[in-house]
Amino acid sequence: MNIVDELYQQLEKQNLWDNNILLKRNEYLKDAGTIETNLFYIISGSLKISIIDDCEEHIIRFGYKNNFITSLDSFITEKPSDFYIQALKKTELKVISKQKYLYFINQNNKYKKLWETTLQQLILQQIEREKDILITSPKKRYNRVLQRSPQLFQEIPNKHIASYLRMSPETLSRLKKS
Repeated sequence: MNIVDELYQQLEKQNLWDNNILLKRNEYLKDAGTIETNLFYIISGSLKISIIDDCEEHIIRFGYKNNFITSLDSFITEKPSDFYIQALKKTELKVISKQKYLYFINQNNKYKKLWETTLQQLILQQIEREKDILITSPKKRYNRVLQRSPQLFQEIPNKHIASYLRMSPETLSRLKKS
């Protein structure tokens, strides 16, 4: 069992979820400028995390079925986030408050270790993401992400993947064909 599954199963077993929410396609889970006080688990659907700069959207992360998602910067610091979280299709999520989640992980060293490992994995994923952005060749960016996250190409529309990879949809299409 992977870390995400183990955390989810423990939260489920202890019936700690506050509620479920259902987002329609293109509906926002979080807006920039808000403080994140919840952690979400994706039951179905997919979401994108993005930032808007000079009226241009930059996608930095995706979330899909069986993953946790939140505005991590705000969740940790309790300050407003610059990020938006938006459903790419109809999405169902389970919600747990930060307060309840932190109480849960602090009651058991095993849970605390799972959370620390999850955060470490997120840091490493972010480092990989930064490497992707620095690589100038679209083909190399595409291949790195394809190798690391093949599920992405099953779950996320091409126009969003192209934005994430910092290339045009046409370039992505050509790369997928070759």
